[in-house]
Amino acid sequence: MSMPTHVAVTTSLRDAKRLETPWPFTGRADELELVRGSVAAGRGGLVVTGPAGAGKTRLVTEAVRGTDRARAAGTPETRDVPFAAFAHLLPEGITLHRAVHLLSGVRLLLVDDAHLLDAASAALVHQLAVHGRTRLLVVATDGTSVPDAVSRLWSGELLPRLALEPLPREETAELLAAGADTSLEPLTVDRLHRLCRGDLRLLRHLLAAVRESGLLVPVPDTDQWAWRGPVPITPAVRERTAQVLDRPRTEERETLERLAFAEPLPLDLDPDALDIRILENLEAEGLVTVDDHGAGRLAHPLHGPVLRAAAGRLRARRLAVRTPDRTGPAL
Repeated sequence: MSMPTHVAVTTSLRDAKRLETPWPFTGRADELELVRGSVAAGRGGLVVTGPAGAGKTRLVTEAVRGTDRARAAGTPETRDVPFAAFAHLLPEGITLHRAVHLLSGVRLLLVDDAHLLDAASAALVHQLAVHGRTRLLVVATDGTSVPDAVSRLWSGELLPRLALEPLPREETAELLAAGADTSLEPLTVDRLHRLCRGDLRLLRHLLAAVRESGLLVPVPDTDQWAWRGPVPITPAVRERTAQVLDRPRTEERETLERLAFAEPLPLDLDPDALDIRILENLEAEGLVTVDDHGAGRLAHPLHGPVLRAAAGRLRARRLAVRTPDRTGPAL
């Protein structure tokens, strides 16, 4: 069977969105060289992990640009379908042993969204790493459930792992300067960086939403533009926060809303309104932080605007008047 050396397929709506004209690749020079070196001759490959939207796929794509490769990707819809990620590369009804044999002739295999692989595809990637004939670039997102066969790639020391950190402020500024068609003032860059926390997809979307909402205004006597006004709560912004803010327990949602309208909120201000056990659970999940003065606040600066925008007028009024000396932050 003749195997293709370069495969480019769209397997999900998320992949389709990537067809938008990308911003220039900026920053991560050291990481780029590391990835390139990992797929050089004689190397087994690399696993790249990091937060959602941190630019993992863009990094590895840039690193292998111009190189013959096959590509596979996991999707949420096909996690229960055996070998779904490799359906475009393998015949139906194939066994794991035969799949390993067929893909051993591929020089370089890029496996994106490996945290979403079905069990058979994850086992196939693991076996390819064990056999060592195919160089692998495997991309997985932190904070999600990863198949054991994928996590054993680095925990079992089959492949080295690059844990990608969020893009720092300086490189975020370089990216905005290269990708945006306007020059942004430093305070606006700071605000975008703080709200997006390294999520580059959110960064691009939020900047576009700010511009479309008329919130980007010229700075007098300069060629720079500034973001003045609230955070545009678009469907994409709500989607990015829904996973953590849509709480199954109403008391958890109520606590988050209280903080959204009154942070920083002294935890002993109203003992009857704040259940310390709920706060402890939210803190353990990374949704709430407590400062040295015993005041609680939302851990992510984007969550407050989203929660306040989702509350109706009567609910917002009730939540706000319970702490009359506090007002929500103006983000």
